[in-house]
Amino acid sequence: MSNSRVPWNKGKLVGQKLPLKLKEIWAIRVRLQLADKKRDLALFNLAIDSKLRGSDLVKLRVNDISNSGVVSSRAMILQQKTAHPVQFEITAGTRESITAWLSDRGASGADYLFPSRISASPHLSTRQYARIVERWVSDIGLDCGLYGTHSLRRTKPTLIYKRTHNLRAVQLLLGHTKLESTVRYLGVEVDDALEIAEQTEV
Repeated sequence: MSNSRVPWNKGKLVGQKLPLKLKEIWAIRVRLQLADKKRDLALFNLAIDSKLRGSDLVKLRVNDISNSGVVSSRAMILQQKTAHPVQFEITAGTRESITAWLSDRGASGADYLFPSRISASPHLSTRQYARIVERWVSDIGLDCGLYGTHSLRRTKPTLIYKRTHNLRAVQLLLGHTKLESTVRYLGVEVDDALEIAEQTEV
């Protein structure tokens, strides 16, 4: 009888989840708009804009992103994983979708932005969030094994990097303390990173 153990990841897709492309962002957004899913649209838009880890996103409270009932154009939170603050933009379309969601809910102040529909949890859990993302990507024909909640965190930084090649900007947006972390996170090739560094005088 063989004592060989089957690797835990045999037959499973592992590694970084893919970021969404622009056409995929809009495919999901339009589906949610047509279905009048206010919560999901606000959640999707804010996930893209904020670039937050799922664990931080689900714990956002109304007053984290709004002031006197008006959704702010920028917000800052303390990241749970790193205990470092990170600032993010909230674009006009996202502000509009959040405002519609809050109006529909009648939420304000210290209320969780995305409450759970399960009574045992005060806010959406990371597992619930993961299932929602899985539904979004599968609904537009993507392989949900290749995408996850981290896909939404990676999407905007990847688009920004492709347009600007500005690693430092992406590092700040993601709240990374080390540039090396950003390089690994984006999957930037070493030669590409070195070329950028050589062109940047400090």
